Parts: sequence; structure tokens; C-alpha cells
Amino acid sequence: MKHTFSKSAKLCGQTHINHLYANGKRFVVWPLRVTFLPANDATQVLVWAPKSLFKHAVDRNRLRRLMREAYRLNQELLPAEVCYQVAFNYIDKSKQPYPVIEKAMRKALLRLANMATADTINPVGG
Repeated sequence: MKHTFSKSAKLCGQTHINHLYANGKRFVVWPLRVTFLPANDATQVLVWAPKSLFKHAVDRNRLRRLMREAYRLNQELLPAEVCYQVAFNYIDKSKQPYPVIEKAMRKALLRLANMATADTINPVGG
């Protein structure tokens, strides 16, 4: 698998983002809060670091860059046949180093993969 993060893999559009946050399920893998919703066509990802916690844009940009890099290198943990809309929100008040963020991203992706396989084995309403 190519380790790329193309435009089509980014979740954009206010209506899609609002729908994700309104209807998605959430879990926390410190320092990330993951909001996800099953999608139809492809997995799309949103990374976010809040201005309320990090006043300087350079800090928010660095955290987003680290989260994108961690996702890009570990996206093969998600099965290719399962598609999600996913938002990764950074919720820690302090800036964590890359190994901490990557470990949390790996845990989050593995948890999403486990949920996907559990849903295919035991479908709801079936």
C-alpha cells in the first residue's frame, strides 16, 4: 500500500463535518478523541487541534501535521473494504511528542478495524 494522504482522503465540506459530529460515535485514545461514521465510498479523515487549547497557529499546525503523518504511515491497519468518515481531535492541553501521537493513532486505527470486523461478523438487526 502506498503511504499517501491525497485530497480524496481528506474530509472536507461543512455539511459532511456537521453530519459526522452530529451522528457519529466517539471514543478516546489519549491524547486523541476519535469520532467516526460508516461511509459509502472511501475512508475520509479530518485532523483537528483546537484554538482554545493552542493559541499559536504554529502549535496547532504542528499537531495536525504530526497526526496526519501518523495516520498516513499507519492507514493500512484499516481494512480496505471498510470505509469510514473519521475525525481525530487532539484533546490534551500539552503538546505531545510524535511517538505518543503515533501510538495513540495506531490504537485508534486498530480499534476502528476491530469494530469493522465485529460489525461484519455480527451485523445489527440480522
